[in-house]
Amino acid sequence: MKSLPENEVKGSTLYRKLRHMSGKAIADFGLIEEGDKIAVAVSGGKDSLTMLLLLEELRRRAPVRFELVAVTVDSGYPGFRTDIIKEFATSRNIQIHIEKTSHFQIINEKRRPGSSYCSICARLKRGVLYGVSARLGCNKLALGHHSDDFIETLLLNQFFVGSLKAMSARMLADNKETVVIRPLVYVAEKDIISFSREASLPVVCCCCPACGVADMQRKRMKKLLNELERDIPHIRSSMLKALSNVQPRHLLDTSLT
Repeated sequence: MKSLPENEVKGSTLYRKLRHMSGKAIADFGLIEEGDKIAVAVSGGKDSLTMLLLLEELRRRAPVRFELVAVTVDSGYPGFRTDIIKEFATSRNIQIHIEKTSHFQIINEKRRPGSSYCSICARLKRGVLYGVSARLGCNKLALGHHSDDFIETLLLNQFFVGSLKAMSARMLADNKETVVIRPLVYVAEKDIISFSREASLPVVCCCCPACGVADMQRKRMKKLLNELERDIPHIRSSMLKALSNVQPRHLLDTSLT
């Protein structure tokens, strides 16, 4: 796909679609309120870079006043290019904080043989994000999970955990202080991929040793959804809608009856 010049990106049909879907999510779930200071988790991947652009655009247009601070956790993986992420934010006059950690060393020392590299990394990173958010005076933390993440997590929990659970667009974090928001809940991954190419986003690899080979179960869910979509074109939108159309009376959880 041919890339658009930067000054044309925000005028593209795809960008306007993403902005509309993000704005709808913010309105539907009350994700942003007057006076919020939001830490935007930016890993350097396509999802977080897209989210940062959309939130900054919405901040300038919004009828309520709120602040953004991009936060990047440097886990210490050799070759991770925080300089590229910093340049992306500062060139758009967005404040950014880089938090350096020793996660790479900790994971190598503590990870049990055969255990998931991603799970321990995610737990460590999430804890740091909560701490940094509080230290920077942010009351909310924005994460870049898109609609496919919600659907895949629903399937993973049903197939492998035995629970009817996905993600929440807005929830109070485990620290009981930070509100986690997910503004891309209505945005499809395929649209983010197309936009990142169209806008030539400087996507940065996490440089994790497991990058590209980890989380095989989630990849299985992606493959399953792609196969089902060939026969049921609306399956993704239907499953996402199901998450907001829960019928407790027709479930087996006795605590709900």
